[in-house]
Amino acid sequence: MAVATFVLTVSESKRLIAKGVAQLPCVRRAMDKGLIAVCKGTTNAYVLEELLGQPIEKTGYVLGATIPPKGPARASLLPTSIPEVTLRDGRPATDLPSVQEAFKVMGPGDVVLKGANALDYERKLAGVLVGHPEGGTVGGFMGRMHGRKFNLVIPVGLEKQVAGDLRAAEVELLSTGPEKRPGPSLWVMHGQIVTELEALTLLTGAQAAQIAAGGIGGAEGAVWLMVTGSDDALSRAVALVEQVQGEPPFAAARG
Repeated sequence: MAVATFVLTVSESKRLIAKGVAQLPCVRRAMDKGLIAVCKGTTNAYVLEELLGQPIEKTGYVLGATIPPKGPARASLLPTSIPEVTLRDGRPATDLPSVQEAFKVMGPGDVVLKGANALDYERKLAGVLVGHPEGGTVGGFMGRMHGRKFNLVIPVGLEKQVAGDLRAAEVELLSTGPEKRPGPSLWVMHGQIVTELEALTLLTGAQAAQIAAGGIGGAEGAVWLMVTGSDDALSRAVALVEQVQGEPPFAAARG
């Protein structure tokens, strides 16, 4: 068995995850025949590029975003907004101008791609911060997903891992009384989670594990991965990692 270690920045991880999501069996089937609602989000901006086979204005494919409280203004980081995209049989469905409209007509075999703000990897749960009084994007599909049995895929980087039990945090936030300071709630989702680990295994056949995190000089939020497998699998993993390394940061402040 061969072993190698790699470090990936946040943007490199997003590109790797996007490549993995694009090759998921349920996504490939829906690209051939079905609907794929690509909800706005930073990781999903990369996923949309992989599905379309062309670049988009990624900073425009964002709804909520966490930015430094005393850092650059949001407008300098995310200066544009572009329409949401739903794919029908692999092509943009122009008759579905928003994912909320797509949710109304989705059924078995269709796919919702929704990113996350939190990851409880041990319990295979992901969480989304919700500020909209009707539950935002998740509120638009969660009931329909269970009733119509379409697929939820959650592309999320290991940078989003949280300490403790995500479900317990959700319950505590919901049970807090009126003295709670203004801020978002937390909605915990079940779905097919795709991190860097799943993407590497899907695309190369190698097994991956996280061994460290963090860095400086642009590697803040980075992850160290250990990859194991046959010589051939490891060669594929090395080639894939080299392909995504060098991905520029998602957004930089503009003067």
